[in-house]
Amino acid sequence: MGAILTLVEPVVVINKLGTSFFDMALTQTVYNQSLRAALGDSDQAQALSSRFLLIQSVLSSVAAMLSIIPLSRMADRHGPKFFLVASQMGSVLGMFMLVIFMYCEVPLEFLYLGSLLHGLSGGGPMFWAGVAALASLSSEQGKRTLKLNIVDFCFGVAGVVGGLLSGYLYQMGPSILLLTAILVSVVALLYTVFALSDSRCSLSEGEPLLNESESGNTMDRVSIGMLMAAMVLFMLGMVGSENVLQLFVLKPPLSWDSVWAGYGRAATSAMYLSSFLGVLILFNVLGDTALTLLGIVSNCTGMAIMAFAIESWVYFLGKLVLKG
Repeated sequence: MGAILTLVEPVVVINKLGTSFFDMALTQTVYNQSLRAALGDSDQAQALSSRFLLIQSVLSSVAAMLSIIPLSRMADRHGPKFFLVASQMGSVLGMFMLVIFMYCEVPLEFLYLGSLLHGLSGGGPMFWAGVAALASLSSEQGKRTLKLNIVDFCFGVAGVVGGLLSGYLYQMGPSILLLTAILVSVVALLYTVFALSDSRCSLSEGEPLLNESESGNTMDRVSIGMLMAAMVLFMLGMVGSENVLQLFVLKPPLSWDSVWAGYGRAATSAMYLSSFLGVLILFNVLGDTALTLLGIVSNCTGMAIMAFAIESWVYFLGKLVLKG
């Protein structure tokens, strides 16, 4: 039983279900509000929604950068589980801002407060830092890469399930979807606080947590810098394009309802499943560099196909190429 309580996967799964439900509720609410403000003009509504989501993302990211150092110092004193607790508390508080917006007559900009609270609590970067730390500490040194891939796989499964269910829950009522998101997220927070253990896997005597580089203590700073720059550019493209695509499918020519939008989100999360299988099957054949290039090319090609989709099957074809 003690070994089960060291697993971080249940937190990842439950938290992803909650955030999947909330993201659907937030996107639909923002788009519908923008559509009313634009007097039914879908192009203007998409522009207003994109602008709102961009500002929201920037606010959350800047707040996370400002808070990450003091929160990290507190995590040094209280353990890596603090990363998960703080970020999930901020996430739940941010969700309550949407509840206030839905039941009170406040402007759409009020939701920026939720993004600010989420960012000041560490946001997504702090949550995943805690996940990576606990996953590494609960696994043996030779199996840490596999452990992190399993965490990604669980994240993908939860995203697929959450995407499929969120559309149907939204059709039952936006309030039902939002309250379900809050309930699931609170369950994840309570599990983290009262059940999750941050006990580390025992190491053999003299075994370091991280191995030194084969070439010595000095790191190839140029290679690390290029990898970091590539990751930042790739994430900028991925995050930005996903926000636009989630709004693109709601207006003509696709004009998806919440159920189809949920299918689209599930297809996006399926990328984590295909990447897990790809690493598992193709790593020994292609190696790190070839796998990375294959992933970048498939993502760019898939995004290009989806950008010009006028039929749903073309959009999902782009998703299939993106996950290739």
